[in-house]
Amino acid sequence: MVENVIWPAFLDADLSRSEGRRVSRDLAVSEPTVDEIAKAVQQVGYDAKIERDKQYPREWEPRGRVLVKDAEDATKTDLLQAVAAYLEVIRS
Repeated sequence: MVENVIWPAFLDADLSRSEGRRVSRDLAVSEPTVDEIAKAVQQVGYDAKIERDKQYPREWEPRGRVLVKDAEDATKTDLLQAVAAYLEVIRS
């Protein structure tokens, strides 16, 4: 069983690549929450589990993380881009 971890920093348009952003700024959104990310993961078609008490190592404030279960058929980059696209739809 493969578990991918998605930190909010991976999709945050306010951060630079060196600060942890993993998608292009065009796809990223400002300050994504773990709830929005989990909803986007479910829209993509995977199961999501939210862990709110976790902290991304490069950040001071804990924002949590989302665990994506059984995503063996997609690379992490493809998964992040799909989730980022759905975040844009959820926000509008």
